[in-house]
Amino acid sequence: MEAGAGSVTGARRARVLAVANQKGGVGKTTTSVTLASALTRLGKQVMIMDLDPHACASVHLRYYPDDFQYSVNDIFADDAGRQTADDLWDRIRQHHAEQEFDVVPATIRLAELEVDLRNRKGKGAILQQALEHVRGEYDFIVLDCPPHVGILLVNALVASDLLVIPIQTDFLALHGLKLLFDTIKVLNKVLPRPICYRVLPTLYDRRARACARVLELLSLKMRDSMFRTVIGMDTRFREASAQGRVIYEIAPESRGAREYEELAKEILAL
Repeated sequence: MEAGAGSVTGARRARVLAVANQKGGVGKTTTSVTLASALTRLGKQVMIMDLDPHACASVHLRYYPDDFQYSVNDIFADDAGRQTADDLWDRIRQHHAEQEFDVVPATIRLAELEVDLRNRKGKGAILQQALEHVRGEYDFIVLDCPPHVGILLVNALVASDLLVIPIQTDFLALHGLKLLFDTIKVLNKVLPRPICYRVLPTLYDRRARACARVLELLSLKMRDSMFRTVIGMDTRFREASAQGRVIYEIAPESRGAREYEELAKEILAL
């Protein structure tokens, strides 16, 4: 197999970014989609995978589950190895012409994996093993994770090189951060290397004193484990989502668009 066509023997080897938080409404899918787009705009080869049974990232990018026979679920369902790696990836990947990145859409069938994989050996490393076949084709692979602990989130954390944790600058959101850290602590006991993570403050309202206080607390607690970039509130994100588009397609010079460009540059510098 030639380098750049599924092999990881060439110079390129994708960094896997898992975007996760066990609390919903923190900008997780917006971060996954917009970060993937920002990295592509910086000249990087990117693939985004939707691991959420709700398929929010897929729908955001106008990939509707009912329109596709194959999805990310096929990675987990092929326990007998009936498909070769090339055949599998050829089936499940879609190329987003406007954004110029690849997409692996989700399906509601992902919700059944807890039962389907209950007796499967090595079930926590299925995604990691599958990604080895395509890491040579990309600079970054972005995983939009489900908002709850389960086999999908475990697979994403095991496969990741960096866990990006969007957290709304709200006091209630701090509880969701604790739940995710509890999961990381458990996994770190069995993984060969600890999970590397960075917290990303989102939905920041510069007019609200409470938001400023939460941001201050996060900075004190996270220190070097928090991104310098802060994502503010921007109604253009909602407008883009309603149109099935990314913010760069409707408002590339908006504050939100520029902030995700800064985040992408910060990740490139890590």
